Amino acid sequence: MTQSRLKVTVTRKLPEPVERRLAALFDVSLNPSDAPMDASQLIEAARFSDVLAPTLGDRLDAKFFEKAGSRLKLVANFGAGVDHIDLAAANRRGVTVTNTPSVLAEDAADMAMALILAVPRRLVEGVRALEQGRFAGWSPTWMLGRSVRGKKLGIIGLGRVGQAIARRARVFGLEIHYHGRSPINPHVEQELGATYWPQLDDMLPGMDIVSVNCPHTPETYHLLSRRRLELMSPQAYVVNISRGEIIEEDALVDLICAGKLAGAGLDVFEHEPSPNPKLLAAPNVVLLPHMASATVEARIEMGDRVIRNIKMFADGHKPQDRIILGLG
Repeated sequence: MTQSRLKVTVTRKLPEPVERRLAALFDVSLNPSDAPMDASQLIEAARFSDVLAPTLGDRLDAKFFEKAGSRLKLVANFGAGVDHIDLAAANRRGVTVTNTPSVLAEDAADMAMALILAVPRRLVEGVRALEQGRFAGWSPTWMLGRSVRGKKLGIIGLGRVGQAIARRARVFGLEIHYHGRSPINPHVEQELGATYWPQLDDMLPGMDIVSVNCPHTPETYHLLSRRRLELMSPQAYVVNISRGEIIEEDALVDLICAGKLAGAGLDVFEHEPSPNPKLLAAPNVVLLPHMASATVEARIEMGDRVIRNIKMFADGHKPQDRIILGLG
């Protein structure tokens, strides 16, 4: 299969430099309107494509792969997470799936650190107070937040993003703790000054801030359940830039509103694009519209990674970022 004859369909509008390069390399169909495709449109696109380049908003389930036809051979995902793709169904149909790992780590970590600072220090509340004309001058007891220096940060998932967050957090004087399926490399653990907790239930009660950075899988769905959230201190904060489904959102809202959690900083929601209305009304919550990776540099680099995977596939090689079923 040669690059010039490879039919590539891109489901959403991508940065202009990425689209230009795709058009120069392949027979590409772009989405100039940036309107998401529905299920039938995705299937129709797949039937006439060798490669589909979807994003996290495109659900490629078993039904999609059953109806996609025999031409589709590669799903080159624009993004690191692949929880919207049925990998087992793709494997059964002989479709290779790739993603864009490691590209987003630094920008995502910047945003997580911003939320770690913004929620305890009440930055958004301060902005609102100014906008609403409620600032009457400096006061020794008004708009008091919490220091982050010396606090314990519990990171759930110390992968690329989690480690990048830990490096930033250490500069701000936070104590690093983490939970995952297994300990990380001991040299990296020593560099980060990180303490490993084999059991999440044991880590949560002692943390001042918990940062969610693991992928969304069937095993991590509602990993922070109501029961686990209730283990946390009433003075603790939750930060999530990973996937909304990892937290039981209704329980999080209930505990914050009841004063059993101090607040939250969320870039993702369980039912995107609609956060729980109570979250929108809570003063001690900072909400962002899934923008942790939203930098020009990151999105162009993601596109370059997609192109590299397609080129390797077209040249008859195994793409660098192929997802191996069972390994993720």
